[in-house]
Amino acid sequence: MNLFTSTVGRKILMAVTGLLLIGFITVHLLGNLSIFWGADAINAYAKHLHDLGLLVWVFRLVMLCLFAIHITFGVQLYLENRAANSEDYAIQKTLVTTFSAKTMVFTGLIILAFLLYHLLHFTVQVTNPAISATNLPLVDGHLDVFSMVVLSFQKVFIAVIYIVALIALFLHLSHGLQSWVQTLGWSTGPSQDKVTAVGKILAIVYGLAYIAIPLFILARIVK
Repeated sequence: MNLFTSTVGRKILMAVTGLLLIGFITVHLLGNLSIFWGADAINAYAKHLHDLGLLVWVFRLVMLCLFAIHITFGVQLYLENRAANSEDYAIQKTLVTTFSAKTMVFTGLIILAFLLYHLLHFTVQVTNPAISATNLPLVDGHLDVFSMVVLSFQKVFIAVIYIVALIALFLHLSHGLQSWVQTLGWSTGPSQDKVTAVGKILAIVYGLAYIAIPLFILARIVK
């Protein structure tokens, strides 16, 4: 079986890359939630990442490659499946699937567009230069990431972009988590309902935790 050309092989690669990306968003979320512990906490987190130097960029490139593989094969399989299915089969499939399952390719593309914006916004810091950490006064000799994040999400337009993208992430995870288990053959028959339920619960946890950051700042709860 050729992993890069067969349908099963590409689904396995999508499952593996999806798992690794879930690991990434978990670590990223834990770091981002430090903003609720105040400026010192998230600034210290940002300084720790900055001190890793080249290693951080290597990690980011690896994650981008994993995401590229995941989204490329996802779009390929979606187009091939759509072309192969008859109209009657497509109607029958629609009746037994969920909204999150039907929109996987679209939420994936939204996440891709958001990822590019997020990198330009907080990593490269070119979309809002006036409030980028590199242009704000230093705090104890370090970049004031806390102020950059707060000033960014106090702008309704930016906060809405993040909230919409994070809703797409929630939808993608709500199907992706149980699809990952099913693809690897770890869940069949009666256990599938339990896996689906757990996947939705985890997706809700990730979604709410991520959305809480821009939402709390926009509401001036964090400032």
